[in-house]
Amino acid sequence: MVDAGLVVGVPLILIGAAFFIVEIIHPGAFLLIPGSILLAAGVVYLVSPPLLVDSIFGPAIVILVALGATLATIPYYRHIAPVHRPMTTIPSSLEGQTGIVTTAVEPDNMRGKVRVQSEIWSARADQRIPEGTKVRVLGGEGTSVRVAPLTEAAGS
Repeated sequence: MVDAGLVVGVPLILIGAAFFIVEIIHPGAFLLIPGSILLAAGVVYLVSPPLLVDSIFGPAIVILVALGATLATIPYYRHIAPVHRPMTTIPSSLEGQTGIVTTAVEPDNMRGKVRVQSEIWSARADQRIPEGTKVRVLGGEGTSVRVAPLTEAAGS
């Protein structure tokens, strides 16, 4: 006869571990809490299957373990969750910031791209600026920024 604790406990632990792995690879997916609940419930099923399977208190014990796992995981999740500013940047708020050209900037068009902080912006300039050049944002309008090479921007 197959042990009920193994039939229920091992899959819960495996699914919980998979949730943890996904959370490590892609933080912020909020799988840490369900993963910890599944891990805790799986361990309880492995440690004491008769208490959970044959008792009327089994579901209540699982719920209490799940609640405890949730309460224990929330502070840890707050610690590891990525925190970033809201994405409400407008081009004019970038004035004075530095960035790097990711696609060459050519005069009289907006096909050039620059990375300022963690965002990519269309860029305009009065001269050609090759890819990889550090630039200073001189201003912005619409969805593009006006840039100049960092050495030239410092001198002006």
